[in-house]
Amino acid sequence: MRYDILNCAEAIMKKGRIFNVERYAIHDGPGIRTTVFFKGCPLRCWWCHNPEGQNSLPDLIYRESRCIGCDECTKTCPRKALSQTSLHVTLSRKHCNVCGICTRICPSEALSIAGKETSLEEIIAEIEKDRTFYDESEGGATFSGGEPLLQPDFLNAILHECNERDIHTTLDTSGYASGGVIDKIKDKVDLFLYDIKTMDEASHKKYTGVSNKPILENLERLAKNGGSIMISLPIIPHVNDDEANILRTGEFIASLASVAHVSLLPYHRAGIDKYKNLGRPYKLKRILSPSDQEMAAIKEKLEAFGLKVKIGER
Repeated sequence: MRYDILNCAEAIMKKGRIFNVERYAIHDGPGIRTTVFFKGCPLRCWWCHNPEGQNSLPDLIYRESRCIGCDECTKTCPRKALSQTSLHVTLSRKHCNVCGICTRICPSEALSIAGKETSLEEIIAEIEKDRTFYDESEGGATFSGGEPLLQPDFLNAILHECNERDIHTTLDTSGYASGGVIDKIKDKVDLFLYDIKTMDEASHKKYTGVSNKPILENLERLAKNGGSIMISLPIIPHVNDDEANILRTGEFIASLASVAHVSLLPYHRAGIDKYKNLGRPYKLKRILSPSDQEMAAIKEKLEAFGLKVKIGER
């Protein structure tokens, strides 16, 4: 029996904030998927490659490489947050209120906004567009971010609708939320892509801004519930790649039930330009990606715990 949005006033009014919907995604769970990126995250990981998803409110993005110096944006900004300098513009984020007027007039799309409010109906309509691909590839919908658990009611409503439509659901999460939030959504998620950053709490606080205690507790909670879980381990040189942390991580994961496999995700620098576009500093400029040999050694250490480990796959 189909869950009818039209008969549910609460669902009609349910809105959330996202910053992207990626169709035909093949790295966010099994098969061909539609990935919905939620805006807002309680973590501030130094290596985050989606910094535009961190703040809950919309962000103004300025791509200098696209700017043609036409000066149209500086003429229309009501708060004078933009000024012409040489062939480009200077943005005063202190004065900008992200009204979006400049983005609508920019002919080269050098200015854009990350984050918009959207409804349950709009998201479900986007997910439904690729229904044929899901059926053929055993794919479905993935919810990523940012952190989807930061918008639990909106996430829960989408999951409910996907369940009623027999669309496979995957949640890509840091696991940083209350136990009550986890309990609310756990039975509506077919697969958890669950991140573990580091086992050391002090290190976790330094590099993400939050404690890892609720993350590890929620992972144990999900494992005891019998949920299908794939662990993602970002490997960040000089942050979490030391032998002590790898061994503690392997021991912890091996103690859990329901873990299908572990994915090792080598650090990359692909998101650095995004920080510049957002006017934010990037804290790991001098860190290089781990070598193939280093990744293989970490894989071998984890496999010694009886774990199925892949490199660069989820």
